[in-house]
Amino acid sequence: MSAHGPGTSGDAPAAADALRHHGDAEVRGDGAGLTDLAVNVRTGTPPAWLRERLAASLATLAAYPDGGPARAAVAARHGLPADRVLLTAGAAEAFVLLARALPARRPVVVHPQFTEPEAALRDAGHRVERVLLRPEDGFRLAADAVPAEADLVVVGNPTNPTSVLHPAAVLAQLAREGRTLVVDEAFMDAVPEERDSLVPLLARLPGRTVVLRSLTKTWGLAGLRIGYVLSDRSTVAALARQQPLWPVSTPALVAAQACTGPEALAEAQAAALGFAADRDRLRKRLAPLAAAGVREATPAPQGPFLLVRHPRAAALRDRLRELGFAVRRGDTFPGLGPEWFRVAVRDPATTDRFAAALERALETLDAAGAR
Repeated sequence: MSAHGPGTSGDAPAAADALRHHGDAEVRGDGAGLTDLAVNVRTGTPPAWLRERLAASLATLAAYPDGGPARAAVAARHGLPADRVLLTAGAAEAFVLLARALPARRPVVVHPQFTEPEAALRDAGHRVERVLLRPEDGFRLAADAVPAEADLVVVGNPTNPTSVLHPAAVLAQLAREGRTLVVDEAFMDAVPEERDSLVPLLARLPGRTVVLRSLTKTWGLAGLRIGYVLSDRSTVAALARQQPLWPVSTPALVAAQACTGPEALAEAQAAALGFAADRDRLRKRLAPLAAAGVREATPAPQGPFLLVRHPRAAALRDRLRELGFAVRRGDTFPGLGPEWFRVAVRDPATTDRFAAALERALETLDAAGAR
């Protein structure tokens, strides 16, 4: 099966270092001084009020962490009992727990998406099958693309890196008896009103459904590591048994409690609306560059990032680095190749500077090609 589908591919070879390549690699080392469009964490975060809460928590570090209040706060935020919530050291930990705790004879990962779920499944000894979504379909998922025999299915929503938001009704069709459906909603709080989240349907879907959330993107807590799992009681208990004692630090628990209160949710909604406006500006600045080969991947992107295609994307990324901008390479995502890169949505001033740099990079590519 080619990388551009349709349908599934078997245990396609994928180097571990490719699956474990993430956007932060673009800004480490010689990339430390670049404008960061490779990492999808909201700029200007954590906000001052959250930094103050975290700083105050340092006075309590002599005591062992108590996850009860944070777990209750997350549960109340989603209208669920506390025993249907598991706090984790970022959403990435949850993928490891799932791979170790849940049986799977035929696990399937829908790509392109965040690569950590597949990496965790492989590390746990699973043979992973891929469903590769196609650029000509706008990377949209049809439920019948997933094999009926798949007993564990992982899909992102909205999907990193494609910025596709799959309708909840489509994802609900993937739920069935005998199957675990895992939906990675790490970027759902960047979608206004959290449209098409599967959380409201959790209690009504057949089989086992697991929704993962992250607090690191909107709140700027990638270095703190805090996320959570929402599922049924038995699944939460099975995952918890795979965790060590006190798996989440006291500051991370404070963050979970703080970021799920009413004021924080209102701020997250305002940020989501800001992402939408800033994304529209970025799309408008990219549109005139279509004649130079720059194409968006998704007709209606909904995440705080865009997937972009150019036939010489690797060289273009190098030119952008020379001009002070880091973007995320696309070829480490299964189903994509070297002609793709991902751009984080930023404020209008940064977008305008990036667009000007991209135009300049394209001009130098053309000039080099003419020689």
